[in-house]
Amino acid sequence: MSSGSWAPGPGFWTDTLPELTDDMTCPYLFKGIIPAAAANAEAVLDAFARIRDAHATGAGTTAEARVYVGEDLREDLLPKVLGAGAWPKDGFVEWMQDLVGEDRFSLVLNSLESVSPQLAQGLGVFVASLMQGWGVPVGGFEQVAFVGNYSGTAFGVHEGYENAFLTHYGPGTKEFYCWPAQEYKKLTGSADPTYGDYTALLEHAEKFLLEPGDALFLPERVFHVGRQSEFSVSVAIPMYTFPDAAVVREYILPELLAKLLASDPDTDLGHPSPMAPLAGGGAQLAERLGTLTATTLAAAAGEALNAARVHVRQSWNTVLSNGGWQLVEADLARERAAAAFDPTQVQPGTTAAVTAPYQLIVTGEQAFLRGFEVPADPAVLTPEATSALNTGLALPDDDRLLAAVRALGATGGLTLTPANPTTEEPTA
Repeated sequence: MSSGSWAPGPGFWTDTLPELTDDMTCPYLFKGIIPAAAANAEAVLDAFARIRDAHATGAGTTAEARVYVGEDLREDLLPKVLGAGAWPKDGFVEWMQDLVGEDRFSLVLNSLESVSPQLAQGLGVFVASLMQGWGVPVGGFEQVAFVGNYSGTAFGVHEGYENAFLTHYGPGTKEFYCWPAQEYKKLTGSADPTYGDYTALLEHAEKFLLEPGDALFLPERVFHVGRQSEFSVSVAIPMYTFPDAAVVREYILPELLAKLLASDPDTDLGHPSPMAPLAGGGAQLAERLGTLTATTLAAAAGEALNAARVHVRQSWNTVLSNGGWQLVEADLARERAAAAFDPTQVQPGTTAAVTAPYQLIVTGEQAFLRGFEVPADPAVLTPEATSALNTGLALPDDDRLLAAVRALGATGGLTLTPANPTTEEPTA
Protein backbone atom coordinates (compact mmCIF):
# COMPACT_ATOMS: atom_id res chain seq x y z
CA MET A 1 0.00 0.00 0.00
CA SER A 2 2.02 2.92 -1.29
CA SER A 3 1.52 6.33 0.28
CA GLY A 4 2.50 8.16 -2.91
CA SER A 5 5.30 10.63 -3.57
CA TRP A 6 3.55 13.78 -2.35
CA ALA A 7 2.02 12.40 0.85
CA PRO A 8 3.57 13.23 4.23
CA GLY A 9 6.26 10.75 5.23
CA PRO A 10 6.19 8.56 8.36
CA GLY A 11 7.93 11.22 10.45
CA PHE A 12 5.02 13.59 9.88
CA TRP A 13 2.67 11.26 11.74
CA THR A 14 5.03 10.00 14.43
CA ASP A 15 6.79 13.28 15.24
CA THR A 16 5.54 16.42 13.47
CA LEU A 17 1.79 16.04 13.97
CA PRO A 18 1.96 15.07 17.68
CA GLU A 19 4.45 17.86 18.39
CA LEU A 20 2.45 20.61 16.65
CA THR A 21 -0.94 19.50 18.00
CA ASP A 22 0.00 18.75 21.61
CA ASP A 23 -0.31 15.01 20.99
CA MET A 24 -3.33 15.32 18.67
CA THR A 25 -5.41 17.46 21.03
CA CYS A 26 -5.12 20.93 19.40
CA PRO A 27 -5.95 22.13 15.87
CA TYR A 28 -3.11 22.99 13.53
CA LEU A 29 -3.09 24.32 9.96
CA PHE A 30 -0.72 22.65 7.51
CA LYS A 31 -0.11 24.96 4.56
CA GLY A 32 -0.14 23.78 0.97
CA ILE A 33 0.22 20.04 1.54
CA ILE A 34 -2.55 18.86 -0.83
CA PRO A 35 -1.54 19.32 -4.49
CA ALA A 36 -4.23 20.41 -6.94
CA ALA A 37 -3.54 17.29 -9.01
CA ALA A 38 -4.72 15.16 -6.08
CA ALA A 39 -7.92 17.06 -5.28
CA ASN A 40 -9.43 20.35 -6.35
CA ALA A 41 -12.69 22.28 -6.52
CA GLU A 42 -13.47 21.11 -10.05
CA ALA A 43 -13.25 17.45 -8.97
CA VAL A 44 -15.72 18.11 -6.16
CA LEU A 45 -18.18 19.79 -8.54
CA ASP A 46 -17.76 16.84 -10.90
CA ALA A 47 -18.67 14.53 -8.01
CA PHE A 48 -21.80 16.61 -7.44
CA ALA A 49 -22.61 16.23 -11.14
CA ARG A 50 -22.35 12.46 -10.70
CA ILE A 51 -24.79 12.60 -7.78
CA ARG A 52 -27.18 14.58 -9.98
CA ASP A 53 -26.74 12.06 -12.78
CA ALA A 54 -27.54 9.21 -10.40
CA HIS A 55 -30.70 11.06 -9.37
CA ALA A 56 -31.72 11.56 -12.99
CA THR A 57 -31.14 7.93 -13.98
CA GLY A 58 -32.46 6.34 -10.80
CA ALA A 59 -29.10 4.78 -10.00
CA GLY A 60 -28.67 3.96 -6.34
CA THR A 61 -25.97 5.83 -4.46
CA THR A 62 -25.14 6.40 -0.82
CA ALA A 63 -23.63 9.77 -1.70
CA GLU A 64 -26.13 12.53 -1.07
CA ALA A 65 -26.51 16.29 -1.24
CA ARG A 66 -28.10 18.71 1.19
CA VAL A 67 -28.97 22.31 0.37
CA TYR A 68 -28.79 25.06 2.98
CA VAL A 69 -29.67 28.73 2.87
CA GLY A 70 -28.06 30.26 5.90
CA GLU A 71 -28.55 27.69 8.66
CA ASP A 72 -31.81 26.38 7.22
CA LEU A 73 -31.87 22.94 5.62
CA ARG A 74 -33.96 23.46 2.48
CA GLU A 75 -35.29 20.05 1.57
CA ASP A 76 -37.79 21.77 -0.72
CA LEU A 77 -34.93 23.00 -2.92
CA LEU A 78 -33.13 19.67 -3.24
CA PRO A 79 -35.30 18.19 -6.07
CA LYS A 80 -34.86 21.43 -7.99
CA VAL A 81 -31.08 21.45 -7.56
CA LEU A 82 -30.76 17.76 -8.43
CA GLY A 83 -33.08 17.92 -11.42
CA ALA A 84 -32.06 21.17 -13.10
CA GLY A 85 -30.07 21.28 -16.33
CA ALA A 86 -26.28 21.39 -16.20
CA TRP A 87 -24.59 24.58 -15.05
CA PRO A 88 -22.64 26.53 -17.67
CA LYS A 89 -18.86 26.42 -17.67
CA ASP A 90 -17.50 28.66 -14.90
CA GLY A 91 -21.08 29.52 -13.97
CA PHE A 92 -21.81 27.24 -11.01
CA VAL A 93 -22.30 30.02 -8.45
CA GLU A 94 -24.79 31.93 -10.60
CA TRP A 95 -26.56 28.65 -11.45
CA MET A 96 -27.03 27.85 -7.76
CA GLN A 97 -28.07 31.38 -6.88
CA ASP A 98 -30.76 31.27 -9.54
CA LEU A 99 -32.07 27.89 -8.35
CA VAL A 100 -32.22 28.75 -4.65
CA GLY A 101 -33.32 32.36 -5.18
CA GLU A 102 -30.67 33.65 -2.77
CA ASP A 103 -27.23 35.21 -3.07
CA ARG A 104 -25.69 32.91 -0.44
CA PHE A 105 -26.02 29.15 -0.32
CA SER A 106 -24.24 26.02 0.81
CA LEU A 107 -24.15 22.41 -0.31
CA VAL A 108 -23.06 19.55 1.93
CA LEU A 109 -22.07 16.43 -0.04
CA ASN A 110 -21.47 13.10 1.70
CA SER A 111 -19.46 10.03 0.67
CA LEU A 112 -17.78 11.61 -2.34
CA GLU A 113 -15.24 8.77 -2.36
CA SER A 114 -18.07 6.52 -3.56
CA VAL A 115 -18.90 8.60 -6.65
CA SER A 116 -15.57 10.16 -7.62
CA PRO A 117 -12.69 7.87 -8.65
CA GLN A 118 -10.47 10.96 -8.88
CA LEU A 119 -11.08 12.01 -5.27
CA ALA A 120 -10.95 8.43 -3.99
CA GLN A 121 -7.53 8.01 -5.57
CA GLY A 122 -6.16 11.52 -4.98
CA LEU A 123 -7.09 11.83 -1.33
CA GLY A 124 -6.50 8.09 -0.93
CA VAL A 125 -2.78 8.89 -1.14
CA PHE A 126 -3.16 11.07 1.97
CA VAL A 127 -5.27 8.42 3.73
CA ALA A 128 -2.76 5.66 2.97
CA SER A 129 0.03 7.77 4.43
CA LEU A 130 -2.07 8.48 7.52
CA MET A 131 -2.80 4.80 8.12
CA GLN A 132 0.83 3.83 7.70
CA GLY A 133 2.07 6.53 10.07
CA TRP A 134 -0.76 6.93 12.60
CA GLY A 135 -3.11 3.96 12.40
CA VAL A 136 -6.34 2.59 10.99
CA PRO A 137 -9.82 3.81 12.00
CA VAL A 138 -12.05 0.77 12.36
CA GLY A 139 -14.89 2.44 10.43
CA GLY A 140 -12.74 3.91 7.69
CA PHE A 141 -12.63 7.44 6.32
CA GLU A 142 -15.26 9.52 4.53
CA GLN A 143 -15.17 12.57 2.27
CA VAL A 144 -17.67 15.30 3.19
CA ALA A 145 -17.65 18.39 0.98
CA PHE A 146 -18.75 21.89 1.93
CA VAL A 147 -19.50 23.93 -1.18
CA GLY A 148 -20.81 27.48 -1.34
CA ASN A 149 -20.46 31.14 -0.53
CA TYR A 150 -22.10 30.88 2.88
CA SER A 151 -21.28 33.33 5.64
CA GLY A 152 -21.13 30.56 8.24
CA THR A 153 -21.26 26.77 8.41
CA ALA A 154 -24.89 25.68 8.33
CA PHE A 155 -24.40 23.62 11.50
CA GLY A 156 -23.48 26.72 13.52
CA VAL A 157 -20.70 26.50 16.07
CA HIS A 158 -20.68 22.77 16.70
CA GLU A 159 -18.61 19.94 18.10
CA GLY A 160 -16.62 17.53 15.97
CA TYR A 161 -16.88 14.02 17.38
CA GLU A 162 -14.04 12.42 15.40
CA ASN A 163 -10.52 13.41 14.50
CA ALA A 164 -10.59 14.91 11.01
CA PHE A 165 -8.66 16.86 8.44
CA LEU A 166 -10.39 19.72 6.66
CA THR A 167 -8.82 20.13 3.23
CA HIS A 168 -9.43 23.35 1.30
CA TYR A 169 -9.47 23.95 -2.47
CA GLY A 170 -10.63 27.53 -2.93
CA PRO A 171 -10.97 29.49 -5.09
CA GLY A 172 -11.83 31.70 -2.12
CA THR A 173 -10.34 31.56 1.35
CA LYS A 174 -12.10 30.29 4.45
CA GLU A 175 -11.88 31.65 7.98
CA PHE A 176 -12.07 28.86 10.51
CA TYR A 177 -12.62 29.29 14.25
CA CYS A 178 -11.97 26.66 16.93
CA TRP A 179 -12.64 26.36 20.66
CA PRO A 180 -11.51 23.62 23.08
CA ALA A 181 -14.55 21.85 24.51
CA GLN A 182 -13.92 23.11 28.04
CA GLU A 183 -13.56 26.71 26.86
CA TYR A 184 -16.68 26.53 24.71
CA LYS A 185 -18.79 25.10 27.52
CA LYS A 186 -17.49 27.81 29.84
CA LEU A 187 -18.46 30.50 27.34
CA THR A 188 -21.91 29.13 26.46
CA GLY A 189 -22.89 27.09 29.49
CA SER A 190 -23.50 23.92 27.50
CA ALA A 191 -22.23 21.68 24.73
CA ASP A 192 -25.14 22.57 22.45
CA PRO A 193 -24.43 24.14 19.04
CA THR A 194 -24.71 27.91 18.79
CA TYR A 195 -26.74 29.26 15.89
CA GLY A 196 -27.54 32.74 14.66
CA ASP A 197 -25.31 35.58 15.79
CA TYR A 198 -22.25 34.09 17.48
CA THR A 199 -20.00 37.07 16.83
CA ALA A 200 -19.22 37.46 20.52
CA LEU A 201 -17.77 33.94 20.60
CA LEU A 202 -15.33 34.56 17.75
CA GLU A 203 -13.01 36.81 19.78
CA HIS A 204 -12.37 33.85 22.12
CA ALA A 205 -11.58 31.40 19.29
CA GLU A 206 -8.36 30.34 17.64
CA LYS A 207 -8.60 31.57 14.06
CA PHE A 208 -7.17 29.91 10.95
CA LEU A 209 -7.14 31.17 7.35
CA LEU A 210 -7.47 28.32 4.87
CA GLU A 211 -6.16 28.74 1.33
CA PRO A 212 -6.14 26.25 -1.58
CA GLY A 213 -4.06 23.18 -0.75
CA ASP A 214 -4.21 23.68 3.02
CA ALA A 215 -5.25 20.98 5.48
CA LEU A 216 -6.48 21.82 8.98
CA PHE A 217 -6.17 19.10 11.59
CA LEU A 218 -9.31 19.09 13.74
CA PRO A 219 -9.01 16.93 16.86
CA GLU A 220 -12.04 15.14 18.21
CA ARG A 221 -14.39 17.07 20.52
CA VAL A 222 -13.18 20.50 19.34
CA PHE A 223 -15.93 23.04 18.62
CA HIS A 224 -15.62 24.91 15.35
CA VAL A 225 -17.28 26.94 12.61
CA GLY A 226 -16.22 28.04 9.14
CA ARG A 227 -16.96 31.44 7.61
CA GLN A 228 -16.26 32.92 4.19
CA SER A 229 -17.25 35.88 2.05
CA GLU A 230 -16.71 34.27 -1.37
CA PHE A 231 -17.33 30.93 -3.05
CA SER A 232 -15.07 28.08 -2.03
CA VAL A 233 -14.91 24.32 -1.71
CA SER A 234 -13.60 22.27 1.22
CA VAL A 235 -13.55 18.52 1.90
CA ALA A 236 -13.51 17.15 5.44
CA ILE A 237 -11.97 13.70 5.98
CA PRO A 238 -13.26 12.33 9.30
CA MET A 239 -11.75 9.21 10.86
CA TYR A 240 -14.43 6.86 12.13
CA THR A 241 -12.88 5.31 15.21
CA PHE A 242 -16.06 4.04 16.79
CA PRO A 243 -16.08 3.55 20.58
CA ASP A 244 -15.06 0.01 21.55
CA ALA A 245 -18.27 -0.44 23.52
CA ALA A 246 -20.33 0.49 20.46
CA VAL A 247 -18.49 -2.05 18.29
CA VAL A 248 -19.10 -4.78 20.88
CA ARG A 249 -22.73 -3.79 21.36
CA GLU A 250 -23.63 -3.39 17.69
CA TYR A 251 -21.56 -6.14 16.07
CA ILE A 252 -19.57 -8.59 18.18
CA LEU A 253 -22.21 -9.51 20.77
CA PRO A 254 -25.10 -9.92 18.30
CA GLU A 255 -22.92 -12.11 16.05
CA LEU A 256 -21.73 -14.21 18.99
CA LEU A 257 -25.15 -14.57 20.62
CA ALA A 258 -26.75 -15.52 17.31
CA LYS A 259 -24.19 -18.30 16.99
CA LEU A 260 -24.65 -19.55 20.58
CA LEU A 261 -28.44 -19.32 20.47
CA ALA A 262 -28.89 -20.87 17.04
CA SER A 263 -32.26 -22.53 16.63
CA ASP A 264 -32.71 -26.27 16.35
CA PRO A 265 -32.63 -27.40 12.74
CA ASP A 266 -36.16 -28.86 12.78
CA THR A 267 -37.91 -25.48 12.41
CA ASP A 268 -36.93 -21.94 11.49
CA LEU A 269 -37.70 -20.74 15.01
CA GLY A 270 -36.45 -23.73 16.99
CA HIS A 271 -38.47 -26.06 19.18
CA PRO A 272 -41.40 -24.31 20.89
CA SER A 273 -41.06 -23.71 24.63
CA PRO A 274 -43.49 -25.35 27.09
CA MET A 275 -46.55 -23.52 28.34
CA ALA A 276 -46.03 -21.48 31.50
CA PRO A 277 -48.36 -22.38 34.43
CA LEU A 278 -50.86 -19.64 35.18
CA ALA A 279 -50.55 -20.11 38.92
CA GLY A 280 -46.83 -19.45 38.83
CA GLY A 281 -47.27 -15.91 37.59
CA GLY A 282 -44.47 -16.39 35.05
CA ALA A 283 -41.88 -17.42 37.68
CA GLN A 284 -41.10 -20.69 35.93
CA LEU A 285 -40.61 -18.91 32.61
CA ALA A 286 -38.36 -16.30 34.21
CA GLU A 287 -36.22 -19.01 35.85
CA ARG A 288 -35.89 -20.92 32.61
CA LEU A 289 -34.94 -17.82 30.62
CA GLY A 290 -32.59 -16.64 33.34
CA THR A 291 -30.79 -19.98 33.33
CA LEU A 292 -30.47 -19.89 29.56
CA THR A 293 -29.16 -16.33 29.71
CA ALA A 294 -26.57 -17.20 32.36
CA THR A 295 -25.29 -20.28 30.55
CA THR A 296 -25.16 -18.39 27.25
CA LEU A 297 -23.20 -15.50 28.74
CA ALA A 298 -20.81 -17.93 30.40
CA ALA A 299 -20.23 -19.62 27.05
CA ALA A 300 -19.90 -16.22 25.38
CA ALA A 301 -17.14 -15.24 27.79
CA GLY A 302 -15.13 -18.25 26.69
CA GLU A 303 -15.55 -17.38 23.01
CA ALA A 304 -15.35 -13.59 23.31
CA LEU A 305 -11.74 -13.17 22.21
CA ASN A 306 -12.14 -15.39 19.19
CA ALA A 307 -15.37 -13.60 18.22
CA ALA A 308 -13.58 -10.25 18.46
CA ARG A 309 -10.74 -11.56 16.30
CA VAL A 310 -13.16 -12.80 13.65
CA HIS A 311 -15.00 -9.47 13.55
CA VAL A 312 -11.83 -7.36 13.48
CA ARG A 313 -10.26 -9.50 10.76
CA GLN A 314 -13.33 -8.96 8.60
CA SER A 315 -13.67 -5.22 9.22
CA TRP A 316 -9.90 -4.64 9.05
CA ASN A 317 -9.51 -6.31 5.66
CA THR A 318 -12.66 -4.63 4.39
CA VAL A 319 -11.39 -1.13 5.22
CA LEU A 320 -7.82 -1.70 4.00
CA SER A 321 -8.92 -3.34 0.75
CA ASN A 322 -11.19 -0.34 0.14
CA GLY A 323 -8.24 2.04 0.30
CA GLY A 324 -9.17 3.12 3.81
CA TRP A 325 -12.55 4.50 2.75
CA GLN A 326 -15.68 3.45 4.57
CA LEU A 327 -17.71 0.68 2.96
CA VAL A 328 -21.10 2.02 1.86
CA GLU A 329 -24.10 0.10 0.65
CA ALA A 330 -24.41 1.79 -2.75
CA ASP A 331 -20.96 2.73 -4.02
CA LEU A 332 -21.79 4.14 -7.45
CA ALA A 333 -18.20 4.30 -8.67
CA ARG A 334 -17.56 0.70 -7.65
CA GLU A 335 -20.75 -0.54 -9.30
CA ARG A 336 -19.92 1.24 -12.54
CA ALA A 337 -16.37 -0.12 -12.51
CA ALA A 338 -17.67 -3.64 -11.92
CA ALA A 339 -20.21 -3.27 -14.75
CA ALA A 340 -17.48 -2.02 -17.10
CA PHE A 341 -15.17 -4.94 -16.33
CA ASP A 342 -15.10 -7.32 -19.30
CA PRO A 343 -14.05 -10.81 -18.18
CA THR A 344 -13.49 -11.86 -21.79
CA GLN A 345 -10.49 -9.51 -21.85
CA VAL A 346 -8.80 -11.55 -19.12
CA GLN A 347 -6.38 -13.38 -21.39
CA PRO A 348 -2.70 -14.34 -21.27
CA GLY A 349 -0.59 -11.25 -21.84
CA THR A 350 -3.21 -8.83 -20.51
CA THR A 351 -1.95 -6.77 -17.59
CA ALA A 352 -4.24 -6.82 -14.56
CA ALA A 353 -3.67 -4.31 -11.79
CA VAL A 354 -5.56 -3.34 -8.67
CA THR A 355 -7.06 0.11 -9.22
CA ALA A 356 -5.61 2.76 -6.92
CA PRO A 357 -6.18 3.35 -4.05
CA TYR A 358 -7.60 -0.10 -3.40
CA GLN A 359 -5.69 -3.18 -2.23
CA LEU A 360 -5.96 -6.92 -2.77
CA ILE A 361 -5.68 -8.84 0.49
CA VAL A 362 -5.74 -12.63 0.54
CA THR A 363 -6.17 -14.48 3.83
CA GLY A 364 -6.52 -18.24 3.47
CA GLU A 365 -9.54 -18.93 1.26
CA GLN A 366 -10.77 -15.33 1.34
CA ALA A 367 -9.79 -12.46 -0.93
CA PHE A 368 -10.73 -8.87 -0.13
CA LEU A 369 -10.75 -6.17 -2.79
CA ARG A 370 -12.47 -2.78 -2.76
CA GLY A 371 -14.30 -3.79 0.39
CA PHE A 372 -15.77 -6.94 -1.14
CA GLU A 373 -14.97 -10.53 -0.24
CA VAL A 374 -14.67 -13.33 -2.79
CA PRO A 375 -13.58 -16.97 -2.43
CA ALA A 376 -9.88 -17.56 -3.06
CA ASP A 377 -7.59 -20.50 -3.60
CA PRO A 378 -4.35 -19.73 -1.72
CA ALA A 379 -2.51 -22.06 -4.08
CA VAL A 380 -3.48 -19.72 -6.95
CA LEU A 381 -3.53 -16.32 -5.27
CA THR A 382 -0.18 -16.86 -3.63
CA PRO A 383 1.57 -14.02 -1.79
CA GLU A 384 3.71 -13.47 -4.90
CA ALA A 385 0.69 -13.33 -7.24
CA THR A 386 -1.20 -11.08 -4.82
CA SER A 387 1.72 -8.67 -4.56
CA ALA A 388 2.10 -8.60 -8.34
CA LEU A 389 -1.60 -7.92 -8.92
CA ASN A 390 -1.48 -4.99 -6.51
CA THR A 391 1.08 -3.28 -8.77
CA GLY A 392 0.34 -4.83 -12.17
CA LEU A 393 0.75 -8.37 -13.45
CA ALA A 394 1.09 -9.52 -17.08
CA LEU A 395 -1.15 -12.56 -16.88
CA PRO A 396 0.46 -15.92 -17.67
CA ASP A 397 -1.25 -18.76 -19.51
CA ASP A 398 -2.68 -20.22 -16.31
CA ASP A 399 -6.38 -21.10 -16.38
CA ARG A 400 -6.75 -21.06 -12.61
CA LEU A 401 -5.16 -17.63 -12.23
CA LEU A 402 -7.20 -16.24 -15.12
CA ALA A 403 -10.38 -17.53 -13.45
CA ALA A 404 -9.35 -15.92 -10.16
CA VAL A 405 -8.75 -12.58 -11.89
CA ARG A 406 -12.17 -12.76 -13.55
CA ALA A 407 -13.76 -13.31 -10.13
CA LEU A 408 -11.84 -10.39 -8.64
CA GLY A 409 -12.96 -8.15 -11.48
CA ALA A 410 -16.54 -8.41 -10.24
CA THR A 411 -15.55 -6.26 -7.25
CA GLY A 412 -14.81 -3.28 -9.50
CA GLY A 413 -11.28 -3.15 -8.15
CA LEU A 414 -9.23 -4.23 -11.18
CA THR A 415 -8.00 -2.41 -14.26
CA LEU A 416 -7.11 -4.38 -17.41
CA THR A 417 -4.66 -3.29 -20.09
CA PRO A 418 -4.55 -5.53 -23.19
CA ALA A 419 -1.19 -6.81 -24.41
CA ASN A 420 -1.76 -4.98 -27.69
CA PRO A 421 -3.66 -1.87 -26.56
CA THR A 422 -5.86 -0.06 -29.02
CA THR A 423 -7.09 3.49 -28.80
CA GLU A 424 -9.84 2.35 -26.45
CA GLU A 425 -9.63 3.15 -22.75
CA PRO A 426 -8.52 0.32 -20.40
CA THR A 427 -11.33 -1.59 -18.73
CA ALA A 428 -11.72 -0.45 -15.13
